[in-house]
Amino acid sequence: MTDLKDALAFAGQGGLATRFTRIGPEEAAALCQQTYGISGRVKRLETEKDDTYLISAPDARYILKIANPDEAQAELDLQNAVLDHLAVHFARPAPRLIRAISGEGMLREPASGRFYRLLSFVEGTPLDMMDLAPETLPEIGRVLGELRLALAGFTHPAQNRELVWDVQHVMRLRPLLAEVSLPPEHHALAGEAFARLAEVAHRIPRLARQVVHNDFYASNIVADPETGRLTGVIDFGDVVESAVAIDLAVALMGQILTDFTPDQDIFAPAYPVLAGYLEVAPIAKTDLAMVPHMVMARVLVRAVMTQYRAALMPENAPYILRKAAPSWAQLQWFLARPTAEVEDILRAPLRSFS
Repeated sequence: MTDLKDALAFAGQGGLATRFTRIGPEEAAALCQQTYGISGRVKRLETEKDDTYLISAPDARYILKIANPDEAQAELDLQNAVLDHLAVHFARPAPRLIRAISGEGMLREPASGRFYRLLSFVEGTPLDMMDLAPETLPEIGRVLGELRLALAGFTHPAQNRELVWDVQHVMRLRPLLAEVSLPPEHHALAGEAFARLAEVAHRIPRLARQVVHNDFYASNIVADPETGRLTGVIDFGDVVESAVAIDLAVALMGQILTDFTPDQDIFAPAYPVLAGYLEVAPIAKTDLAMVPHMVMARVLVRAVMTQYRAALMPENAPYILRKAAPSWAQLQWFLARPTAEVEDILRAPLRSFS
């Protein structure tokens, strides 16, 4: 019972299970005008757990983020500090923290007490809304490698926060299976995946660590739609100190096949991303062997957590579940292969990129 209690608390941390009253566009516009002296068209953007608005002013565009009531001030300050650090140490465009007229980087919304911040808008189209050219894939890896190196010297008091989406903690969610409504075949798959990960979880603390982006999906990488050239990285809401292998696993998971036959290599589209990454940022062979396991862990967390959260918040279920459908076939693909074969997935193909 204690383990289930911990899993439920962990699954709800950071506002993931917190329902709240939305702050409307008129209120968002007033905050921008009063706090930053900025006026413009206001458009709500769909997000996982907060209120986010695109503010289109005559001279520029901005992102207003009004945090979930359960997001801690220290963790939001971590995100702000990362953006300030990258403004100096990262050559690629990333959001910049806009200070209020008062000079503050974060304030409280008067009525709700929720924290809010204003960020610069990084122009470009998210990669998940584009057809990717072959040369874009290694560039994705190079950008992630550059970002890792830019964050290598960064520290913050809140960097050791615990996130559901940081799969170094994947085993804490195992008892949550008892609370998730799944078809029997999916429940069995999830149970088998947790059992597989339990065999290798003891190796996670030995992996190289630092503060990482931890959410390097195509939806958080933007590009010029005309040229396909990458124009920046967005959404630093999941930054955390974790394993470098986990950060890389997130990027590779975003490229693996979602529609495939059992004998296909679902990592085929991800190999150029890995090759680009290794051009910029090396990774130990022992860490690389863990990356496919961490990809499976991320697939598993997505499969379980999306079902759990969609049941809690049916009004946001379409957004929560929008990318979860392939998870079960992907888990089945991993589990059809022995552990040793999974660990070797990324090694042999590298020879063709070296």
